[in-house]
Formats: sequence, structure tokens, C-alpha cells
Amino acid sequence: MVLQSAWFFLWGLLWAIFFMTDGFDFGIGTLYPFLGKSERDKNMMIHSMGPLWDGNEVWLITAGGVTFAAFPLFYAIMFSSLYSALMLILFALILRGVSFEFRNKVESPAWKKVWDACIFVGSFLPALLFGVAFANIFEGVPIDQDGIFQGNLFTLLNPYGLLGGVLFVCLFLLHGALWLTVRADGDLAQRTESLSGKLWPVLTGVVVVFLVASYIFTPLYNNYLANPVLFLVPAIAVAAIVGIKYFLMQKAFFKAWLASSATIVSCIFFGVIGLYPNLFPSSIDAKYSLTAFNASSSPLTLKIMIIVVLLFVPVVLAYQIWAYKLFSGKVTDDDLAHEEMY
Repeated sequence: MVLQSAWFFLWGLLWAIFFMTDGFDFGIGTLYPFLGKSERDKNMMIHSMGPLWDGNEVWLITAGGVTFAAFPLFYAIMFSSLYSALMLILFALILRGVSFEFRNKVESPAWKKVWDACIFVGSFLPALLFGVAFANIFEGVPIDQDGIFQGNLFTLLNPYGLLGGVLFVCLFLLHGALWLTVRADGDLAQRTESLSGKLWPVLTGVVVVFLVASYIFTPLYNNYLANPVLFLVPAIAVAAIVGIKYFLMQKAFFKAWLASSATIVSCIFFGVIGLYPNLFPSSIDAKYSLTAFNASSSPLTLKIMIIVVLLFVPVVLAYQIWAYKLFSGKVTDDDLAHEEMY
């Protein structure tokens, strides 16, 4: 039971790290057609995330791999149930990666316009659908005793699911705008600073609505009411959101981005803690739900995986910290002169 619980929260942590790191990429890509007023602006936006975005994707692979190895039954039923949404996410991520590479291969306005649109779609769609998917997991998914999903893609597009999608989009928009404020210069940096200030109250309002809706539509608060000390997690989220505004006012933009990172991680853990021990709750009947205990691999597998994680995750973390430090400065005109985006 201890191993299953440990892997449950490690699973949540890996997803939180992915959303924290790749979230600003999604945000920048979604803002791309609106903030990219000139060719220089667009290239600067791409360069600001270019050296990092593919490294951030490692956490998606890691989170997916952990889901498969630690909770294979959950992996199988989740991917078959959310197949349409997850395939759309996959195609969008492929489209985004290709767009970064192909955009500047041909000096044609029409060519670039096509790939610019792909950057937007490949960033906005995953942000929205990841939020929809996780919100549906929080609410409960209509799976029967055989683990068969009794619905379709539109079943997932319910009010609470869409609210989760809006929450993720807002989190990533502000996260991306703050990263641009850190790395961009000139007029683009000034516009993203102004936009960050405007996005903050929108995000705050959406977070409040989502917390209220979670109380109405989901059982997430049951664990919190049973153990009030757990309310520290949403309290951290609130403090982090307030911290974003404070650091924006102080023009400490990197600290504001770190506060945004803390907001994303604490929001994910709000759901993970409320979900425990369920991994994939059934809205048809609670006894059909997949939990950390009835969907996990053998204890031996979990023990071996713990050793692998302890050996390799610190290496990945050290590499990413080094990469972020290396590319923490402003994007310069010399950077933009290079054809390579990353």
C-alpha cells in the first residue's frame, strides 16, 4: 500500500512538472498570433522557448511512461476511454514541433502564415484538452464494470470539463506571458508585461470559479474535509497567485514566473490530493473505479522503478536547471540572426 501511494503522488508530481515546464510553451504559442506583430516579434517568441521546449517534452514522456509501468490497467483504460482527446493532443504536439522547424525554411509570407497558424493550434489545443481530460478525471468518467467508456469525445466536453480546459489555458497564457517578459526585449517585452497584468485578474477569477465548481461537481473536497491540514495546498496556490501580482508590481519578472510555476504545481496537486486513492473514478458506480491499489503493477516492479527514478530523475533535473540557467538572458538580435530556432 505504501508503494502504491508513493507512486500515485509521484505520478501527480511528474504531470505537475510537465505542466510547469511546457506550460509556458503552450502559453507563448497561444499568444503567438496576437503578440507577434512583426517578423522580429515572432522570431523572438520562438527563440524565447526554442532552446527549451523539446527538453520540456521529456516530462510528458516520463509521466506517460510512469503511468504505463506503475499503473498499466489505468493506462490501458484511460487511453481507450480518452482516445479521441489524447490523439488530438498527440497530433497537435507533432504539428507544433514541425512548425518550429519548417517555418523559416521558405521565405514566403503564405508559407509562414500556414506554419504560424499551426504553432497556435499546436499550442492552444493541447492546453485546452489536457485541462478537459484532467477535469473529467476529477469529476468521474462513465466507465462500466469492464472498464469500457460509455460515451464519446462530446461526453468529455461537459461544463466542468470545459471549465478545466479554460483554467489550463489561462494558467499557461499567464505563464507564457511572464516568460516572454523575462526573455524578450523592447516593445514586445513591454506589451507582454502589460498583458500579464491584464491576465492576472482573469486567471484569479477562473481559479475561484473552478474551486467552487469542484465543490459542486466533484468529490475532491472529501479528503480535505477529512484532513483539514490538506487545505494548506490550495492555500499555497492562493499565496502563489498573490505572489505573481506582487512580483509584477515590483517588476521582478523571473520571480513572478516562479510564482506562476508554484501556482501550476499547487493547482495540479489540489486535484491529485482530492482524487486519492482514485486514479480513474467511475461516474457510473464507485466500485468500477480504478485506484492506486487495484490498477498498480506488482510490488517488485514498483520497487525496481523506484530505484530507476532515484538514479535518473536527478540527472534530468540537473540538466534542465543548467539549460534554464544557460538560456535565462534576453534574446538578442545576434540570436535572431541565426537560422536555427534552437
